[in-house]
Amino acid sequence: MSNAANQLPDIRQTLVMKAPIERVWKAVATAEGIAAWFMPPVNFEAVIGHEFQLEAGPFGKSPCKVTELDPPNRLSFNWGKDWTLSFQLKETGEKETEFTLVHSGWTTDSVTEFGEAHTLVRERMSGGWDKLVLALQKYVEA
Repeated sequence: MSNAANQLPDIRQTLVMKAPIERVWKAVATAEGIAAWFMPPVNFEAVIGHEFQLEAGPFGKSPCKVTELDPPNRLSFNWGKDWTLSFQLKETGEKETEFTLVHSGWTTDSVTEFGEAHTLVRERMSGGWDKLVLALQKYVEA
């Protein structure tokens, strides 16, 4: 287990989307929704303790497990051996939802399953999340 001194900051992305919270929730808490903007999940169900996989292209299938569920406000799951991904939703208007993505579990002394240092992967993924959150916004606002 890593101590606090080794922790790298979480990746956080927050964006207000012009879509009702139920629509954003469907996009982050159903297999069809997740596949539309992120990556295809295998055997996904929004159920606490449910184990599924994310189809990560050249990196193969990543094991995941749902750890937190509070529809339509929050879904969290473990991703691979180190990370936790959380989708947080807050209704800010009649047809407006504030969406926050939190990708945590980064440490200075860890490497991914593929032998890459967290410090390198975190930078790359932070940029990747910029694009993915915009893809989610486009999907729910369409």
